[in-house]
Amino acid sequence: MLAAGPHRHYPQIAKRLELCVVMPVYNEQEIIRQVVSSWLQMLDEQQVNYELLAIVDGGTDASEAILLEMAAEHPRLVVDTKPNSGHGPTILQGYRRGVDNAEWVFQTDSDNEMPAGSFSDLWELRRITDAVIGIRMSRRQSLGRRVITLLARLTVRAVFGCRIADVNCPYRLMRSKTLAPLLDLVPDYTFAPNVALSGMLARSGARLVEVPVPHHERTTGVVSILGWRVVRTAFRSFVQVARLSRVYVPSTFNLNQ
Repeated sequence: MLAAGPHRHYPQIAKRLELCVVMPVYNEQEIIRQVVSSWLQMLDEQQVNYELLAIVDGGTDASEAILLEMAAEHPRLVVDTKPNSGHGPTILQGYRRGVDNAEWVFQTDSDNEMPAGSFSDLWELRRITDAVIGIRMSRRQSLGRRVITLLARLTVRAVFGCRIADVNCPYRLMRSKTLAPLLDLVPDYTFAPNVALSGMLARSGARLVEVPVPHHERTTGVVSILGWRVVRTAFRSFVQVARLSRVYVPSTFNLNQ
């Protein structure tokens, strides 16, 4: 179970939720109110029994204060704060809470590059699938990031034997009973768990669907990993994925019948 942050305790959940939306947050004060408001409005309109879990991964701006102010007015918004550990460990923390409390777990980032409007396309597929992974369309990347994206895709293909177009897409819906046994295999410190989980979902026999999702350029904030750090962190990620490829991945076939 995910431990509560120092500034807010999680509310008791009397009934299992349909959906937990996991949103990592790092220095997004310029846009976080707009992003979270759009997600809350969309999810309310969908009439889903949900919680939006915003996890502030350290940071030095007013993101946490803004979120706590919003949470005081919207009971579906849950805010957690933690020392900075990076995007991967942060979403893993959210996933672990999500599988405990909801039937489905969805992950999205807080930078508005992939807005709330595309969620319904993934949500509609939940009746016939176990996981839906977005494919970022119209995405503009530097040459270095394009190479790393390609290598990530080829790594998953080589070590897990599956073809997934956007292995690290931060816009994905996963059935909790499918995700839970896979999470047990992923260390908390994993840098890019979505890359590994994409391959593990495919290897487990889960019913996996990919859906094109519009991608918009970041208009606020800054990219936290630049230059040679991108190469170093990518190499670290590939090593971790290769190690995870050697663990036994339980079949989810019987779970999903």
